Amino acid sequence: MSDSSLPDPSRLDPSRRDYALIIATHDAAVTAGERTYLDPSTGLIVQTRNAHLERGTCCNSGCRHCPWVQAT
Repeated sequence: MSDSSLPDPSRLDPSRRDYALIIATHDAAVTAGERTYLDPSTGLIVQTRNAHLERGTCCNSGCRHCPWVQAT
């Protein structure tokens, strides 16, 4: 499991124009205790890092905020 709360670059490219907005939206959702947030660029529902940690294991679906991406 990665110690960083930022997504692995293979899951969310830091060079994206909307990267900071996505991270801010994710962080706001985590602070509010939400398990998901709406991606500000696509409107798709994305699970937060906390939702993945609650599940307890990687589902191997390529999730953006998967804390186990380095282990898979």
